[in-house]
Amino acid sequence: MFKESVVMKIHYSTALGSVALVAIHIMFRLTQNFHDSLQFDNVLINYSILSYSILLESILILISIHGFNGLRIILLELNQGKIYENIVTYGCLASMIVLITYGSRTILMTSMGMI
Repeated sequence: MFKESVVMKIHYSTALGSVALVAIHIMFRLTQNFHDSLQFDNVLINYSILSYSILLESILILISIHGFNGLRIILLELNQGKIYENIVTYGCLASMIVLITYGSRTILMTSMGMI
């Protein structure tokens, strides 16, 4: 699929991007006290802010890519073989797509007021 050097560059860049976006997310959360930020109505209001929904979506994608790529790397260190490598690679890719799809659906439904 990709050379391992490219995969590792993706891994490092998603880590850096995730740290930056989570820092922005935390700064946004500091605009409310912790107790208020967890109340259901406030959570729904936060999702209705387009820029915040885009931030959450970006965090979801970056962390999913980073996490499943890390899992793939760990699993490939446990065992070698072309068939095993393909199963792990495509299994992690499929799992990542499922997670991003479900998370995106949740963010979209909440931001549109469907929940």
